[in-house]
Amino acid sequence: MSSLSEGLTQILIPVAAILGIGFALLQWYLVSRVKLASNDSSNGYKEKLIESDEEEEGVNNLEMSIKCAEIQHAISVGATSFLFTEYKYLGIFMGVFGAIIFLFLGSVRGFSTKSEPCTYNQGSTCKPALANAFFSTVAFLLGGLTSVLSGFLGMKIATYANARTTLEARKGVGKAFITAFRSGAVMGFLLAANGLLVLFISINLFKLYYGDDWEGLYESITGYGLGGSSMALFGRVGGGIYTKAADVGADLVGKVERNIPEDDPRNPAVIADNVGDNVGDIAGMGSDLFGSYAESSCAALFVASISSFGISHEFTAMSYPLLISSMGIVVCLITTLFATDLFEIKKVSEIEPSLKRQLLISTVLMTVGIAVVTFVALPSEFTLFNFGTEKEVKNWHLFFCVATGLWAGLVIGYTTEYYTSNAYSPVQDVADACRTGAATNVIFGLALGYKSVIIPIFAIAVAIYVSFSLGAMYGIAVAALGMLSTIATGLAIDAYGPISDNAGGIAEMAGMSRKIRERTDALDAAGNTTAAIGKGFAIGSAALVSLALFGAYSEPCSLTGVLAKLIVGTLFGVETLAGVLAGSLVSGVQVAISASNTGGAWDNAKKYIEAGVSEHAKSLGPKGSECHKAAVIGDTIGDPLKDTSGPSLNILIKLMAVESLVFAPFFAAHGGLLFKFL
Repeated sequence: MSSLSEGLTQILIPVAAILGIGFALLQWYLVSRVKLASNDSSNGYKEKLIESDEEEEGVNNLEMSIKCAEIQHAISVGATSFLFTEYKYLGIFMGVFGAIIFLFLGSVRGFSTKSEPCTYNQGSTCKPALANAFFSTVAFLLGGLTSVLSGFLGMKIATYANARTTLEARKGVGKAFITAFRSGAVMGFLLAANGLLVLFISINLFKLYYGDDWEGLYESITGYGLGGSSMALFGRVGGGIYTKAADVGADLVGKVERNIPEDDPRNPAVIADNVGDNVGDIAGMGSDLFGSYAESSCAALFVASISSFGISHEFTAMSYPLLISSMGIVVCLITTLFATDLFEIKKVSEIEPSLKRQLLISTVLMTVGIAVVTFVALPSEFTLFNFGTEKEVKNWHLFFCVATGLWAGLVIGYTTEYYTSNAYSPVQDVADACRTGAATNVIFGLALGYKSVIIPIFAIAVAIYVSFSLGAMYGIAVAALGMLSTIATGLAIDAYGPISDNAGGIAEMAGMSRKIRERTDALDAAGNTTAAIGKGFAIGSAALVSLALFGAYSEPCSLTGVLAKLIVGTLFGVETLAGVLAGSLVSGVQVAISASNTGGAWDNAKKYIEAGVSEHAKSLGPKGSECHKAAVIGDTIGDPLKDTSGPSLNILIKLMAVESLVFAPFFAAHGGLLFKFL
């Protein structure tokens, strides 16, 4: 038995979620203290945008502030308009796909309302298949709505904070950094806390009907993960296509045709480019990582429901994945203080180390947190279902499973940073390859992307081997959850990037001084690296999540080995679909990592040349040189790779796996129609 009581568990999880929401609102309040002029027509722009009367280089504060406010307003209106348009189509999709879920799962037993024998808890009676169809549909809709909300809230705080970051850059790079990071933290904590709270409430509401039928309860909850990933596919890919179309268009017009600066206000595509950062890299990434979190939680809960503590109805042990996420919120809250309150950024060179320190601190603290949760929430020994057999497991086995996933995430993050930051030789070598033209730049960048796959794949493989050896498929599921346990910090770091990018664009469009632009450029360069780290986490967790979902899928389908899955499963049967899932996972993860890192390296190689902070960089520049032009071509090619192709593959493999799990009962009952007619 667990040493943590069910009553205390029921309190701790929602309290952690509410704590995360409260901390996010506090960060929002602190960002709001950088005052914007009122947009109200009754008083115009009478109030200064910053509290300080300090001026720099003779720039008129009020006039510049008004210009920043106008630009921010245009970006906010554009981003909001895009998302509302996208969400209208998503609403139609959610309704249609929800109906498909209900019809397919309801048909498993001919829409029967009679109870039936449980699959794993022999001798017990479970709720009818029609109930599973209904509650899976409800869970799908809840997951989709939570994903949409996560993306929208992230976009709103990003567009709220971009001009404020620009204005704080007048006081120094440290002030601007804190504003951007706090804004990212708002998104990170809102997403982690909302995802946990909605899932926890859904489980307790579903329990009112299911009662002791935990097998049916947690099978229906898997629809929550499907809803989250379905919305992520639209948000990440749709937003990514928009942002890269705008970005590439702005680059071609500005840099190639007109030879003007990147964010020059004379280029009409610049506002669209900044809008794209918010709808693709903020709203899209938020939905993407929410999908990973929801899927890993659902996979762990479903596999646990057929374990010994699932069958014996030990609520605290069953809630182990939710308790891990709860501890993650507390750990990330403490970690954020190191960036915003305990250490002050004074120089440009301190920005990237501060962000890297966030990853390390959160990982170390979370390791301790995992140990605490494991030994108070799990019984000392229990059994897990393992492909038709039962595996004896001790609680410390699961500690190593979760910790392995957590540290594998850190390895992936640091490896991604090494291959995409212009502070290290790989990106500098890519920049050096531009000396002989665009062709060598492209070749070298692609080679770097392929090379950068090796360590992350090895880390993922080790995490899979250790977690499966110790905890079977449940071990892999909680390893994925371990990698995502510090999602609040990961998202804060990731969202920091587009906010800083927007801040730089606003500084250029508002005609601010070169000194301020250099500060925002430094923030942006670090942001490119953090965005790549965020994609690395998303892809790594996707691999573990997909494998865990694959294992969960195999159970109801009795295996011993979006539209595509429905077609393959229905026409060719569960075994063929299993092969499709395995193939997509093995190939998709590697291509996604390569595409993301190649694009990030090309982007920062261009910025390395433009910044000219070292003798080597100065020898490659300046802007407008042949070397710089070659770097711009590489950056233009890399943009859709890192922000559209890579992330879309990451979402695809997750969506394939969770869709297969949700529809597994249908495939098991009616799959292989093609062979039945032959």
